[in-house]
Amino acid sequence: MSLPPVFLGPPLAHRALHDAAQGVPENSAEAVRRAVARGYGIEIDVQPSADGVAMVFHDETLDRLTETTGPIRDRTVAELADLRLVGSNAGAPTLTEVLGIVAGCVPLLVEIKDQSGGVGASDDDMLERAVVSALAGYDGPVAVMSFNPFMVARVAELAPDLPRGLVTSGYRSQDWPGMPPEVATHLREIRDFDRVGAQFISHDRTDLLSPHVAALKARDVPVLCWTIRSAEAEAQARKIADNVTFEGYLPPLDAV
Repeated sequence: MSLPPVFLGPPLAHRALHDAAQGVPENSAEAVRRAVARGYGIEIDVQPSADGVAMVFHDETLDRLTETTGPIRDRTVAELADLRLVGSNAGAPTLTEVLGIVAGCVPLLVEIKDQSGGVGASDDDMLERAVVSALAGYDGPVAVMSFNPFMVARVAELAPDLPRGLVTSGYRSQDWPGMPPEVATHLREIRDFDRVGAQFISHDRTDLLSPHVAALKARDVPVLCWTIRSAEAEAQARKIADNVTFEGYLPPLDAV
């Protein structure tokens, strides 16, 4: 299985087509609907609920995006349904709910958030299993990715035909405080790409000139990038990247 070509078409709305000023929070159902209506691809994040449901939510904690606090994985899906995203009357949707909205109309890229506390191995594969379960039988173009190569490898075991990739970066020490230098070097060099059976990367736009990105591109590996916030930045990124993940402006659907 390889990344479906449609992922190299319309730009991907980062955390869906959100606009806080318009009362449309990131990763919300309404942000997903807006992206579908305009024909953009969609990138979303997933975190686990306490009872093993994949929730569409970026942060490990509820503090920034809701009016309560604490880890999202300490709340059941029923408890989370009673919370409201800041600036909205809606709560965080489940991955299954988002799949129902997208319904195969546009490509959907699902980032499985690291649960190890430091991009390491973990015996807890609850989130990987929740994502694979939600995606079972879904008919539209979908792919999964993670910063954590161990999680990508686990997805490969659970669902070998599900397109998967690595979220990658230059892993500068100022951006990843506390990460051991040897781990940063390992990840920066994208050493796990073949080991985990990845088919694409989504790379930090500020590090697209990396020789490790160039080596993969020379192998015709699709290169996505994150996060583009202007037409000027998009034009620069597209000198290397095959597609962009964007927010804060509306790129043309047929960008090349």
